[in-house]
Amino acid sequence: MFLSQKCQYALRAVFEIAKRSGEGPIKIEDIAKAQAIPPKFLATILNQLKQGGFVQSRRGSDGGYFMGRSPSGISVGEIIRFIEGPVGPVECVTDNTSGDCPLDGTCVFMFMWREAQAAMENVYFKTSFKDLIDRESQSLNDQQFIPMYFI
Repeated sequence: MFLSQKCQYALRAVFEIAKRSGEGPIKIEDIAKAQAIPPKFLATILNQLKQGGFVQSRRGSDGGYFMGRSPSGISVGEIIRFIEGPVGPVECVTDNTSGDCPLDGTCVFMFMWREAQAAMENVYFKTSFKDLIDRESQSLNDQQFIPMYFI
């Protein structure tokens, strides 16, 4: 399963807003620049995320976007499901109305597709934006530590 560019942009936008949580509203231009997202496309994505309650906005010169919920309370999987729909490796696992398959009920691959779906959901839905912020912070700290024998 490949995530669409729109979904990747949505994830990066929420991540950037989450990173700056508590700093006040963040302007679209700042989010776009920090995450290399086309501003016009970002505006559309943020509107959609706002409708989903993931982000909020404030108008005016001090306006911008901010988190609608805590970064620890939003999983990557929630954003993916909101933007893309159900998560899965093949349509027949995510689409219960898929009776078009001639192997429906006898497909030898179904156990594997379900395991793959469960694994993806496990990673996506157990990873919060707070987890990603912490991971980035740790990564930056690790890069700053250079052992003396490398200098």
